[in-house]
Amino acid sequence: MVVATTRTRKPGRSPGFRTLADVMDRLGDVPTDRVRLDPPPGTATVADVARIQDKEGRTCELVDGVLVEKPMGMAESSLASFLAGLLNAFVLPRNLGLVTGSDGTMQILAGLVRIPDVAFIHWDRLPGRRIPKDPVPQVAPNLAIEVLSKANTRKEMSIKRREYFDAGVEIVWEIDPRKRVVRVYTSPTQFEALGADDTLDGASVLPGFKLSLSEVFAFLDRQG
Repeated sequence: MVVATTRTRKPGRSPGFRTLADVMDRLGDVPTDRVRLDPPPGTATVADVARIQDKEGRTCELVDGVLVEKPMGMAESSLASFLAGLLNAFVLPRNLGLVTGSDGTMQILAGLVRIPDVAFIHWDRLPGRRIPKDPVPQVAPNLAIEVLSKANTRKEMSIKRREYFDAGVEIVWEIDPRKRVVRVYTSPTQFEALGADDTLDGASVLPGFKLSLSEVFAFLDRQG
């Protein structure tokens, strides 16, 4: 495994915002109620991400100095927790690394903070092979999982996938609870679509991990 470090941005990625339309285009045309105006767009820092999470209990991503609140409803949050539990059941006995949940804030590139709904990070990517103490550590996961909500736009997810792979993420799972489809991305645009009759596996990131998607989607139908 290669130890991940915070990489510099590629040329041409400075904000250069002239209008609100520029900001929204950079964010992937997300709903405006997710974009925070304090600090003013273009001026926010990683410290602001940590401050808001600590004082308000709200999680924000940081994109070119703009704070964007992370949307997640109860169904999506419950599914993410379920998946994190299944991953931990595989990872912990083998001591493979760290599984994070929907508050797992990471600076995956310099000045770029993303929050996968669930992620797996191999010990080799973590400084000293320990759980970071920094509230927003500089690390990119091996596996990033996004549970899609209605507030996520297709353009936003395309941008996020590109950034994940730029940062060194090896696999991205996009889970659509409404369509009951999982897209397994091995690059920003290459994916395999899996349905309820298929089995999800950990590939080279988590060899031996297998998960029946019928079990995942059945979780959404639980009732008392």
